Amino acid sequence: MAALGAAVTEAVVLEEGRRGFLRRLADPFWFQAFGAVLGMDWHSSGITTSVMGALKRGLGPRADELGLYVCGGRGKHSRKTPQELAEVSDRLGLDGDGLIRASRLVAKVDGVALQDGFALYLHAFVVTGDGDWVVVQQGMNGERRQARRYHWRSEAVRSFVEEPHDAVVGANQGKIVNLTDRRSRLAREATVDLSSQTPEAVVRQVASIAERHVQMPAHHDVRPTDLFLRRLHGVIALSREAHVEGFDDLLLTRGLGPRTMQALALVAEVAYGAPSRFDDPARFAFAHGGKDGHPHPVPLLVYDRTIDTLRRAVDRAKVGRTDKLHAFRRLEASAAALERRAKGQPLEAIVDDEWRESPARGGMTVMGPASPELEERIRGGEVSAPAPAVPSRPRKRQLELFG
Repeated sequence: MAALGAAVTEAVVLEEGRRGFLRRLADPFWFQAFGAVLGMDWHSSGITTSVMGALKRGLGPRADELGLYVCGGRGKHSRKTPQELAEVSDRLGLDGDGLIRASRLVAKVDGVALQDGFALYLHAFVVTGDGDWVVVQQGMNGERRQARRYHWRSEAVRSFVEEPHDAVVGANQGKIVNLTDRRSRLAREATVDLSSQTPEAVVRQVASIAERHVQMPAHHDVRPTDLFLRRLHGVIALSREAHVEGFDDLLLTRGLGPRTMQALALVAEVAYGAPSRFDDPARFAFAHGGKDGHPHPVPLLVYDRTIDTLRRAVDRAKVGRTDKLHAFRRLEASAAALERRAKGQPLEAIVDDEWRESPARGGMTVMGPASPELEERIRGGEVSAPAPAVPSRPRKRQLELFG
């Protein structure tokens, strides 16, 4: 995951710059699709921890080269955010005090001004060498065993206390206290006034959470209602056509077969696709499956080939040989064009095919390697990936870090 995440990041940075990558990271639909492409459970709250952890590991050794620095993380790692920001700022001559203040304000807003029942346990701060940043936070509701993710981007923040988010991701919780809503301006002003008065004075402005959200279903399996099947048919059709215009160089890559082409097409869409095409993140699980076996096991041989192909394309582009990276980018446009006329199997048949070929592709899950017996148990609902652990005393950890 770290290797593929770093390769996709570098491909985006080469084409769209560091700000372009931050814009994608702040888009919740893209983020969910990115996690699915990396092989994380497509519906899981664990995507947030896994994606940010993979980026921190994958980009860390090349942070100075790419100008991207991932600070913080989950639990105890979140408490290191101010120190890590200070170290990066000292080396690069950035406004360290300003970045640390932004980090603390972001945490305070999502933990105090936005009271929605989710206690923060993950705080990841991505800063560029130019001082631009994105923050991805996640909170957990222990009773419901649900998570909520918060996306911030410096380029879009005009005020830390009035509708500052790029997005808030999670199931609608009904009525909440949201003092960041524009309609809460008077409530915020009254709160400042009341802070010098008796504690009996309480002001609450109730508003709905931000309109833009991704809501992941409770079921683990991928169902027809979770994706646009014609888009998946377009990707599969692309992988089956041996003479797609403009792909000669890619197709001649040693060991690049139809299944790897399918994975590459979905990775290419994550790297270059339009924002409107990420509203069915479950589709991207058909790049490299999911570790819980849904929709199918992670095909390790395909995964390795994807990393190798993309890594080679990026390395060539860095020395001026952009042919393979341009071909890689054309995959996204060609798959989108093919979906207009592509026809294919029902979703159940596509999943059947993936499971049937999984052992030969090095299929692996957290329950073990792919086999007919494991398929029967997973698809029959007898076994599933372990439930995400509810962080212990997350509110206490948050207060330790952010006061």
